[in-house]
Amino acid sequence: KGVARDTTANQATVGLVGCIFAVSGPTAIMLAVGNQAGMAHGELASWLFGAFFINGLISLVMCWIYRQPVVFLWSIPGIVLVGPALEHMSFAEVLGAYYAAGAAMLILGLSGWVRRIMDAIPLPIVMGMVAGVFLQFGLDWIKAFTTAPVIAISMTAAFFATTAIPVLANRIPPLIVAIAIGALCVSALGNGPNMSEIPYTLVTPVFRFPAFSWQAMLELVVPLMITVLAAQNSQGIAVLTAAGHRPPVNTITSVCGIGSLMTATVGTVSTCLTGPLNAILAGGGTTREGQYTAALIACIGAILFGLFAPFFTSLMLATPIEFLATLAGIALLNVLRGAFTTAFRGDFAMGGLIAFIVTVSDISLFNIGSPFWGLMFGFATSWMLERHDFEVHRPKASI
Repeated sequence: KGVARDTTANQATVGLVGCIFAVSGPTAIMLAVGNQAGMAHGELASWLFGAFFINGLISLVMCWIYRQPVVFLWSIPGIVLVGPALEHMSFAEVLGAYYAAGAAMLILGLSGWVRRIMDAIPLPIVMGMVAGVFLQFGLDWIKAFTTAPVIAISMTAAFFATTAIPVLANRIPPLIVAIAIGALCVSALGNGPNMSEIPYTLVTPVFRFPAFSWQAMLELVVPLMITVLAAQNSQGIAVLTAAGHRPPVNTITSVCGIGSLMTATVGTVSTCLTGPLNAILAGGGTTREGQYTAALIACIGAILFGLFAPFFTSLMLATPIEFLATLAGIALLNVLRGAFTTAFRGDFAMGGLIAFIVTVSDISLFNIGSPFWGLMFGFATSWMLERHDFEVHRPKASI
């Protein structure tokens, strides 16, 4: 009864948009890595099963218990790390690293250390990193105006026109109008998928046994943990905190460990708290108390996507990328604005700026992506140049 009461048309729309966002671009990255490594089609479908079905079930339970959008998927930087590793080690060794990283994260979550570490990093610095990550989605939206102007302009105009009329926006969510107009444009241009060529089959999970080697442990375990805890989870926690929620940090870390152990059985990379998806769910114009219902809808969509991975993957890859880029860009507008505001409006502004610049640079040092280094350099900058801010915020930022 509570879920039915809290669910509105706008929240259902935000949940649908979030689901579409989650199964589009990130899935393409996973498939690209798997294809480059020579993985069979069945193994790739198994990866998607773990990424969306298993993590979707975990997320459904967490959102239900905590009544907030606490959605878990898989680490995009993690799968990017795995690509080069598969060139000189077996997939069984990579699986061994998945299991080791999952066990280590579970121990960290149960110990309570992660909560203290997260409290030590000022929120403006974290939001500077988040802004750097989300900026790319906004840039991809703008680039769509040059590669597919009809789709991008039509969807954008429909979104802003609906938003500008409050009476209409209250009845029909602007995002659903943008989706409808975009679908019509794709169909009219003849760029839509050929449904007769898309397989309608359920996924068959492929279970593999791990192998443990020192090379895989040294090369992958620590970077996987860093990308999940410092790059991925910190985004999601910062987004939820900025939206007025109180995410259970230590429990989230433990769940990431449990999820990583479960998804590793079907070959999927480590579980993490997703930043962009939770940002859409928490920033789509919905009320804070009812945002968990949008998350529940997104979780159900992810579960179905995992079950029908062969069908939905083929459908997604046949959809023009500009449609997905435009949808993601307009969906994250409010979140991106909030990230900039939090990062640069007051204390720790220089640290937030450095975190933003380093993250946008997309550098990779020691096989660790730029979001982590954005946090580290941003924190170091504030520690050297903004010591007074640490003194003022000592109760919140003490180590």
